Amino acid sequence: MRVLLVEDDPVLGDALRRTLVKHGHVAELVGTGTAALASVAESEPDVVLLDMGLPDRDGIGVCREIRERSRVPILAITGRGDVAARVQGLRSGADDYLVKPVSTDELLARIEAVLRRSTGGSVAGSVTIADVVVDLERRAVTAGGDDVALTRKEFDLLAALARREGAVVPRPELLEQVWGIADASAARTLEAHVASLRSKLGAREVVVTVRGVGYRLAC
Repeated sequence: MRVLLVEDDPVLGDALRRTLVKHGHVAELVGTGTAALASVAESEPDVVLLDMGLPDRDGIGVCREIRERSRVPILAITGRGDVAARVQGLRSGADDYLVKPVSTDELLARIEAVLRRSTGGSVAGSVTIADVVVDLERRAVTAGGDDVALTRKEFDLLAALARREGAVVPRPELLEQVWGIADASAARTLEAHVASLRSKLGAREVVVTVRGVGYRLAC
């Protein structure tokens, strides 16, 4: 899992980054709101840990901008524990709130919780199509026994199809589930991600186009 850690205190930031790496995550550390927005735009992470007290931008504003651009889970971290601050953070788009100092166990548990909520709950198990295995719980994909590196949106798209077990999923439904929009003008975004999925899965016929309707898995 790729975590974007936004923390302006380099000592605390590095400690949190090392904790995340120790527990098997890929963690990118940035120290400003501007860098956080650029990172989300360039390569969307699986979750954002956002310090609300940043040197260049208001944390509330950064949170709001991330939410306007993406549905990535956001875990706000702050030194303020009052109710008003928590409510403001949640209303700006954060999925959960943590008050410093943060314990390792609570941090990891909160990350797991926001990811479960963002993927629609406790969907466990895996779906197999030929030699392709989609592990919904671990958010991992293998093809012929080899790991396949997917972006968050690519996996979300594949998972949305996998959960329907071969049934056709209409394009508007996929756009709503994966990107939070159902506008037909975003069809090219969907088509580009389908093309990328097919490329990464090689010559395997996994994602099938149902003309005029949507897509399904070749289960």
